Amino acid sequence: MVGMKSYDMSKKWYERARSVMPGGVSSPVRAFKAVGRLPLFIERAEGVWMYDVDGNRYIDFILSWGPLILGHNYPDVLKAVHDACERGSSFGMSSKPEVLLAEKIVSAFPCIDKVRFVNSGTEATMSALRLARAVTGRNKVIKFDGCYHGHGDAFLVKAGSGGLTFGTPSSPGIPEPVTQSTISLPYNNIEAVRSAFEEWGEDIACVIVEPIAGNMGVIPPVEGFLEGLRTLTKEYGALLIFDEVITGFRVEFGGMSTRTGIEPDMITLGKIIGGGFPVGAYGGRAELMDKIAPEGPVYQAGTLSGNPVAMTAGFTTLELLEQLQPYSKFEEQIDSFTRKLKELFERKGVPVSFGIAPGFFSFFLREEAPVNLDDVLESDTELFSRLFQNLLNEGVLIAPSAFEASFLSVRHDDAILEQALEAYERALAKL
Repeated sequence: MVGMKSYDMSKKWYERARSVMPGGVSSPVRAFKAVGRLPLFIERAEGVWMYDVDGNRYIDFILSWGPLILGHNYPDVLKAVHDACERGSSFGMSSKPEVLLAEKIVSAFPCIDKVRFVNSGTEATMSALRLARAVTGRNKVIKFDGCYHGHGDAFLVKAGSGGLTFGTPSSPGIPEPVTQSTISLPYNNIEAVRSAFEEWGEDIACVIVEPIAGNMGVIPPVEGFLEGLRTLTKEYGALLIFDEVITGFRVEFGGMSTRTGIEPDMITLGKIIGGGFPVGAYGGRAELMDKIAPEGPVYQAGTLSGNPVAMTAGFTTLELLEQLQPYSKFEEQIDSFTRKLKELFERKGVPVSFGIAPGFFSFFLREEAPVNLDDVLESDTELFSRLFQNLLNEGVLIAPSAFEASFLSVRHDDAILEQALEAYERALAKL
């Protein structure tokens, strides 16, 4: 084990939290219920390491669910944030950092002329959907099973058994008429999309998609899927929205749209562009973005939007990524790491497959790599829970869910990854 002690202090803080917070957490996955244990409470973090309130240390593959591509407490970002805080934590007015970050984003994405900052990925997708409906005069939206676009009402939908039925609410509190305008289809199935357009094409405002699915594990698009979405949306006069909250500035300096050369009408961003602070953004062609208030009639606003501290952290992070260009290194590391992991699983006789993308990956406890949510749900979640707990006790922290990604930072060097492999080997041996 790697300096493990107990979880007594985390347990005490959890009991305190439960008395004043629903489930004791601010976000459900942090409750660790999917892996059958109580949550950790984190005291501090540095580089690739996180330390809990009991003094236990973990190699962190969650990285705040993706934003910390430079690792925890990167010195240049810390200094920039400290300087920004000294100037003021919030102005409620325009400031230079938001212009600098907007210019950096626009320069990275040829299909973005203008960008609007918000405070979360959820705000970004909700606002992009509103704009798409306003521009097209249509109401329906196509999304994909297993893709997550935040907790906006229109996106919390589970598909009907046939895949082409209108969604029903998957959370209490969402009016059914809201989700009746959402069509949820199997990811990577362009024929299902074609059929939906043939039936409802005149009513479909947009298609929103994670160009690499990252919220049911990592599932890359099959050949022709994203291209097919672009063709169909143009044919039927609908907008195409790439939700690049995860992939933006993680797969390359830009995102999947720049990597593939496919230009959607709008892109939503978050995570990395905030450098560890709350942020979201949506952008697109000027003719679309100029429909947003105060230029146009589509209203959207936010007290803390464009917060100077978050904008400074994001701009500094993108400046560093532009210099460091860690993307090819990430690909090499993930290729090597997952290949060695596969050997460990196979030696133990545990079926495994991998979803791999530049900068993040996931493993599935099944033989074949999944291409959609139905495949993902065949993974052995009970075995994953046991493996997760073993890894935790060996000092490796991955997402407490079989359906989430593991992320790399520039500070996950080869020595750290070798240490993680050794922990995986010990964890597998104890299954």
